[in-house]
Amino acid sequence: MMKKILKEVLGVDIAQKELVVTVGRMFDDLSIDLYAHKVFKNNEAGFVALLNWIKKLTSNEFKVRFVMEATGIYHQKFAFYLYNHGREVTIVLPNKISNYIRTLENKTITDKSCSEAIAQFGLERNLDQWHKPKKIFHKLQQLTRERDQIVSERVTVKNQVHAEKSEVEPNERSLQRLNERIYLLNKQEKEIKADLEMIVNGDVNLNTEIKRICSITGIGKLTAIIVLAETNGFELIRNKKQLTSYAGLDVKEKQSGTSVKGKPKISKKGNRHLRKAMYLPALVAVKHDKKFGEIYLRIVSKDGIKMKALVAVQRKLLEMVHVIYKNKQEYQKEYSALKESSALNLKDQDATLASS
Repeated sequence: MMKKILKEVLGVDIAQKELVVTVGRMFDDLSIDLYAHKVFKNNEAGFVALLNWIKKLTSNEFKVRFVMEATGIYHQKFAFYLYNHGREVTIVLPNKISNYIRTLENKTITDKSCSEAIAQFGLERNLDQWHKPKKIFHKLQQLTRERDQIVSERVTVKNQVHAEKSEVEPNERSLQRLNERIYLLNKQEKEIKADLEMIVNGDVNLNTEIKRICSITGIGKLTAIIVLAETNGFELIRNKKQLTSYAGLDVKEKQSGTSVKGKPKISKKGNRHLRKAMYLPALVAVKHDKKFGEIYLRIVSKDGIKMKALVAVQRKLLEMVHVIYKNKQEYQKEYSALKESSALNLKDQDATLASS
C-alpha cells in the first residue's frame, strides 16, 4: 500500500548569488523524505529554472510551500517573484532555523544541510503564509537605506578632505572636487528626507503611529521610520525574543560543557539597519530618561562594560517601540512600568518595560 503525501515543501538557503534548495514531502505516517537537491542562480533566470524543475518533481495535488530565512535583502527578490506567481511562501526569522538546526543529529553546517533543515522545518511546522510587504513600508525601506549609503559615503569623503588638508602641500583642485561631492551628497540627503516626509504625511495612520513612537525618549522621526520599514510594521515579530534576534541584538555565549568561554557578544546576525538605527537613540535615552539611565548604570557597575550596557538599552528601546506600536498608546516617561498587550506576546501577559 502506497503512503499518502500530506504536504510538500521546498527549503531554500539563500546567498547573494545562488539559491540552494531541497525538496521534501511528509507522508500520512508522518515520515519525511528529503528527495531532491539543486542549486540555482539568485536572479530571474534562476527563478524560472527553479519553478520548471519543481513542477516536474512534485505532485499536482498540493501547492508546494516555499520556505526561506529572512536574510537581509537577498531573499526579497525571490520572495516577491514567488508571491507574484501565486506560490505559497513562508519567511522565517533566522534564529528559528538556527535553533532548530541545533536539535538535529547532523551538526555539519553547509549550504545543502541548511536547505535540508529548512525543508524539514517547513514539513514539521504549521507555518504562516507570507504576504508581500505593504508598498509604503517597502518604499520607506528603499529611501532610508539609500540615505544610509549617502551618509556613509559622506563620512568617507570628509575623511579624505581631512587627509588632504593634512598634507604638506594640499591639492586645491582635489579639495574642490571633494567639497563638491560633499555638497552633492548633502543635497541628495535633503531630497530623500523630503521624499520620506511626503510619504509619511500622505498616510494619516502611519503619521499617527510615528508620532506615537516618537514619544519614547531618544526616538526621532527617522528612527521610527527605519524601524517600521525594516520590520514591515513588525509583521513577522511575535515576541521580544524574536525582535531582538531579528535585529541581531541577542547575546551569544561560547560554552563548553558547564563552562563559559570568552566574553558574551551580541550575535550581529540580524538586521544591521535596525541595530544601527538604535545606537544614537540609546545614547540620548541614557542621558535624558531615568529608566534607561538606571539600566545602563546597573550593567556598567556589575560588568564594567559600557558597550554591553548600551546594547541592553538599544534592545529595550527597540522592544518599547514594538510595545507602543502594538498597544497604540504613547510612552509615559513618568511611569516605571507599562503593560504589554496581547499584541506583543499573544498571551495577554503583563510585563514591565523596565525589566532586565
